[in-house]
Amino acid sequence: MTADHYFSAEPAAPGKRSRIEFTAAGRAYDLVVAAGVFSAGRLDPGTAVLLRKAGLPTAAAGGTFLDLGCGYGPIACVLATEAPAATVWAIDVNARARDLTVENAAALGLAGRVHVAAPDDVPGDVAFDEIWSNPPTHVGKAELRALLERWLPRLKPGGVGWLVINRNLGGDSLHTWLTSLGWDVTRTASQRGFRVLRVTRKTD
Repeated sequence: MTADHYFSAEPAAPGKRSRIEFTAAGRAYDLVVAAGVFSAGRLDPGTAVLLRKAGLPTAAAGGTFLDLGCGYGPIACVLATEAPAATVWAIDVNARARDLTVENAAALGLAGRVHVAAPDDVPGDVAFDEIWSNPPTHVGKAELRALLERWLPRLKPGGVGWLVINRNLGGDSLHTWLTSLGWDVTRTASQRGFRVLRVTRKTD
């Protein structure tokens, strides 16, 4: 699967469907996937590291979360399950991915709290308590940085972003770049070649 496929608005690959099973925070998930979306053959290792090593919300957490580049919805579904009082926006440029996220959220009883949308369809006044992302590094440095420059500023005061980046695909340089923009960035974990970054606004 190439980046051109999963980052396309309308994938050309036939939408052959299958299922992926994984466990996060002690819960088992069984989600529908299809060709033409990111990591259709397995839960992406970076996503697995993010769900295992980042600070998943607790049942007491409320607010508004964002799954940036949601794919078929594993992060959004975990966030909405772990934090039943929260609202989760799941966005992706890939229409097939969005359809799968809608289907997977509905199957888990999360349809009322997982709002799936194309990036340009998120209302401009929506701000986020948490942003979660395994961002599309294969689209190139300029595109990746533009993506983060667009969405990280929509964190609420006191909000937190959780990113997972492959070390060999610029994880350390992205850390340095985000710091240069004025973000407070902490590498909270390293596993299987991935960096988990916690991103917040600098406080005076």
